[in-house]
Parts: sequence; structure tokens; C-alpha cells
Amino acid sequence: MPVARSPVQPTLFPLRKKPLPAGKPRVWYIAHNRRLKAMRIAIALLDTGVYTPQQATDRLIHETAARIGVHPPSATTCAQVRRLLPRI
Repeated sequence: MPVARSPVQPTLFPLRKKPLPAGKPRVWYIAHNRRLKAMRIAIALLDTGVYTPQQATDRLIHETAARIGVHPPSATTCAQVRRLLPRI
């Protein structure tokens, strides 16, 4: 008799960090890190089946950030995550 298997969950590995270029204004580093965080969260949302900005509530974005090991996002980062999701 075949054994029922549970669906395989992809393992989320932390990304390797590279040093940022020196000599940029502080605002550039803040914006850069916010974009990276938003992209990581958006990719994780897409992997879980959230395909539109309407599906991505602040609560879901915060839960996804916690699941992938990212610090809780601000309201600005949540808005940026929704802008990265495709509009269908």
C-alpha cells in the first residue's frame, strides 16, 4: 500500500550578505536595505501563493517576515512589498 506523503516545503536558507559600497549617503543605505527586505518578503509571499497586492495584508506581510527570519517591516516596507507584487 502506498504511503501518503505530505507536500514538500521548500527550505528557506539565509542569504549571504555582501559588503555594501563605501562612501554613499546614509539615506542610500536605508533605501537599499528597505528594497532588499521588501524583495525577500515579496518572493516569500509569491512562493506561498499570494499573487496580488490585495491579498498581501500588513498582518500577512509581518507573519511572512517572521517566518523567513527578517525583522518586522515598517508600514513603508509593507507598501513597498505590495508595489512589488504583480497587479492582475
